[in-house]
Amino acid sequence: MIDAVANFILNLEPYAKISYSIIIGSAFLFIILERIFPYNKGQRILREGFFDDLALYTIAQSYILGIFIFTYFINIIDNATGLSRLKIFEHVPIWLQLVIFTVTHDFYIYWMHRWMHKNKFLWRLHEAHHSPKKVDWLSGSRSHAFEILINQTVEFLPIVLLGAPPEVAAYKGVISAVWGMYIHSNLNVQTGKLQLLINGPEMHRIHHTTGKGRNRNFATKFAVWDWLFNSAFIPEEKANEYGLKTFFPTHFFMQFVYAFRSFKKS
Repeated sequence: MIDAVANFILNLEPYAKISYSIIIGSAFLFIILERIFPYNKGQRILREGFFDDLALYTIAQSYILGIFIFTYFINIIDNATGLSRLKIFEHVPIWLQLVIFTVTHDFYIYWMHRWMHKNKFLWRLHEAHHSPKKVDWLSGSRSHAFEILINQTVEFLPIVLLGAPPEVAAYKGVISAVWGMYIHSNLNVQTGKLQLLINGPEMHRIHHTTGKGRNRNFATKFAVWDWLFNSAFIPEEKANEYGLKTFFPTHFFMQFVYAFRSFKKS
């Protein structure tokens, strides 16, 4: 087992090694910072659902869905259209590509996220993300497989079709992963006026509460969308109570199935 993992790491492309290193290093950094500067004091590292979020959502589900997204969905579309062979973005600097794809995808995510809170069918897919009763750097990884399939296909499809080099997809994935850890982290961050532009835990933790804030603060990376489209909400008191007021299963497989329950009242 150890040899297999070692061979896997050694055979990775340099950009992939950099990407994995940044994500893993960031995870350990957030764990340490949460102990030093906690938003909600006394929150345990090994909280309820920690191992499901780490092993099943973050590792197993991400790996399986990555295969589906790139091998089946994106590859099928690319083979049918042949757009990537045009290499439209071939001469665009990588840093500029990352800026373009990050901003455009974040704009899409804002509106998709907002729609998921309004539409009863999409909410069924999204409610797993709101189910953790303790919010930290890892809890953001808890998302229904179908929600990931939709959002990550939209995220990476234009990167592939526009002929961007593979490191762009890898680095874009790093940005999404690390920023996702950051906005959910149990960190007492005070960004001041920067909060008008950049999203962080002080706004997003409010979004995960059981009260009024749950249907506000939809932005992920750029809080400016919330301010522009009148969905920003920053109360004077800190967020304390997280999760769902209704019943929700505690185990990974039941959480997946629960999204397809009947709308009829029992």
